[in-house]
Amino acid sequence: MVLQLDPQDSSPLYLQLARQLELEIREGQYRADQALPSERQLAEQLGVSRATARSAIDQLVEQGWIVRKRGSGNYIASRAAPRFEQPLSQLTSFSEELRRRGHTPSSRWLQRSVSIASNEEQLSLGLSPGARVARLERLRLADEVVMAYELSVLPLHVVPEPMQVEGSLYDYLASRKQLPVRALQHIRAFNAQGVLAERLGIAEREAVLFVTRIAYQASGQAVELTHSYCRSDYYDLVAELRRCE
Repeated sequence: MVLQLDPQDSSPLYLQLARQLELEIREGQYRADQALPSERQLAEQLGVSRATARSAIDQLVEQGWIVRKRGSGNYIASRAAPRFEQPLSQLTSFSEELRRRGHTPSSRWLQRSVSIASNEEQLSLGLSPGARVARLERLRLADEVVMAYELSVLPLHVVPEPMQVEGSLYDYLASRKQLPVRALQHIRAFNAQGVLAERLGIAEREAVLFVTRIAYQASGQAVELTHSYCRSDYYDLVAELRRCE
């Protein structure tokens, strides 16, 4: 392959290389379990540094396209990255939907802390000025592939010890009898930039699905505000529509 640099692309060189390699894998240029050239050979072929080649491979390993075998080299993964379809007619969690489809959900935690609610968070959750909230920030993974970046904010009485949330947030809420029964979701396109694009492993200004969820208990009390930035190449939102008679 020949690395084609896009003069309009301000993202790091290793991300551009990772995206081109990912595209070739998607298009079937490599077979499952096929060995890749070494990082030294890849760097020489493409005219980049070994550090750039290594970072690109690291990115694809993190996304599940490439696996490293100690003492052997880098190989194309034997499975494709999963597609995640979330039905908009049901209130389910990321973990529930993935398990139902036979995938393994997990989280890479970036932050689990307590802080003062912002003005937007106070309004969305019906909190008083100065109220404290649990803040949960993480990457959502399916079969070790990064699918989305997510920030959840919940009243402190709902999640008094954020570090106790380890896997599914909704499993934790169910254990505390705080599980929501309905939610409002707003969905729009969003151009990822900077740290967000790097975390998701996508190009600067590439479109993602930006989903805001406010979830409520049966009493009408808001118990969850979640902002999700979902990779559109892995993530589908599905709605069933019926004509009114």
